[in-house]
Amino acid sequence: MDVLVLIGRVLFVLLFLSSGFGHIAQADAMAQYAKFKGVPMPKPAVLASGVLLIAGGLSVLLGVWADLGALLLFVFLLPTAFLMHAFWKETDPQAKQTEMIQFNKDLALAGAALMLFAFFAYVGTDLGLTITGPLFSL
Repeated sequence: MDVLVLIGRVLFVLLFLSSGFGHIAQADAMAQYAKFKGVPMPKPAVLASGVLLIAGGLSVLLGVWADLGALLLFVFLLPTAFLMHAFWKETDPQAKQTEMIQFNKDLALAGAALMLFAFFAYVGTDLGLTITGPLFSL
């Protein structure tokens, strides 16, 4: 069971780690896109979200307060779905469909991150292959 959970953690965080590094390495380009989407203070928001993605991803991956890491990913994903992928504002059918897919992906990943948070906080130190136990207890 421990190995399966570890494999799941690795697969789950690949997206977040690569996106987080992309936010930092391509901050100017991503800030332009965030500005276009109406995000206030786009460059600091892009950099902060990159740090959030990397911190949350590494936390889940390494099992260092993995519950907190999953919660950080949830905190990133939920507002991102509404701020960056507001499909209901699109008039072009193709753009609307693309944004709807991204919106639904972010909601699904937010749900998975919330479940991981609960899983880590509930199971506690019984879950092997982690560096620390959870920060929260359910």
